[in-house]
Amino acid sequence: MYYRRTLSKSIKEANEFFKVILLTGPRQVGKTTLLEHIKEPDRNYITLDDMETLMMAREDPAHFFERFPPPVLIDEVQKAPNLFPYIKAIVDKSNKKGQFWLTGSQQFHMMKNVSESLAGRVAILDLQGFSQSEKAKDEIRPAFLPDIPFQTKRAVWSTQEVFDAIVKGSFPQLFDGTPQSLFFSAYVRTYIERDVREIINISSEHSFLKFLKVIAARTGQILNYNSISRDIEVSVNTVKSWVSVLETSGLIYLVPPYFRNLSKRAVKTPKLYFLDTGLCCYLTGISTGNIAMNHQMSGALFETYVVSEILKSYWHNGERPFIYFYRETLGKEIDLILDKKGKVYPVEIKQTASPNSKMTQNFDIIADENRGKGALVCMANKFISMGNDVNVVPVSYI
Repeated sequence: MYYRRTLSKSIKEANEFFKVILLTGPRQVGKTTLLEHIKEPDRNYITLDDMETLMMAREDPAHFFERFPPPVLIDEVQKAPNLFPYIKAIVDKSNKKGQFWLTGSQQFHMMKNVSESLAGRVAILDLQGFSQSEKAKDEIRPAFLPDIPFQTKRAVWSTQEVFDAIVKGSFPQLFDGTPQSLFFSAYVRTYIERDVREIINISSEHSFLKFLKVIAARTGQILNYNSISRDIEVSVNTVKSWVSVLETSGLIYLVPPYFRNLSKRAVKTPKLYFLDTGLCCYLTGISTGNIAMNHQMSGALFETYVVSEILKSYWHNGERPFIYFYRETLGKEIDLILDKKGKVYPVEIKQTASPNSKMTQNFDIIADENRGKGALVCMANKFISMGNDVNVVPVSYI
């Protein structure tokens, strides 16, 4: 079964204005499936996962493009970085748009090649696993803001349904019936053995797997390199390098702190979030929604799920999210701050079905003239517009 992807619209729009489109994201999130589904009949599809094709791309790029001229879709283009100068030369000879569609599941070295070779010629779009909107066949919903009209109503989930969704995650293959434990076991092994080894030289796969599990247990927390270093017994510099690998691979996201005109006592380190809660649950040994719901990590998992869905709502609409958090050293905090349209929109995330105004009292930290409508995303059974310029948003409405 094919799930329509929100990003389809942005890809088609970018194709009208750019000569090259690069679709990035982690492995197995549906990049190739999406592009194959919307591509024109005359666009060739080439995958560099094929060894013979990859050798040709690496050893004889000129012949490669004689055999596979544009319009063309090249899958896993990061495997042959020497193609980028040839792509540049080809597109510079013509004003035709949409000549190359490229996918890449590893951004670390690829983005350097793109910035050097294709600056101004390429539209870079990001894809993650299925969003709530896509799973609900409501894929046209715009990027999340607390003041957007919530006209398309969805079923409100029970707590069990929320945590079932959290544990399942968003990788498309899981929606074709593949068992979760089998999928995630293979995914982690492939990620370490292929992607990580292509980026850095890890001396111990066991240490890196332990690192993944420690990081997963810290989702929704302030990133503390020293603490992670002690737990896995590697250097702080190694931890920083490995965190960077996860970030550039699209598996985690670091939400930066918000400073503008706010207290100088604000915390200055980012918060870490896994971008797929199913993978996070697998790494922490949480196998069912019932276990997740009663686990000590339930609050962090709920917050991680909401943050990842908000991020996907931006990326899948072809937008860059300007998302922050705020926390003072004395304890005041706001889970998320969305900066858009000249306003900042505070968002609080609570694992509760009984919201009240005290949960959003810290929104007053933001000056009235700068603050947009706030949101309390929670387990409420309906959408509520509160009197203090805050909307209560059920999690299934994101």
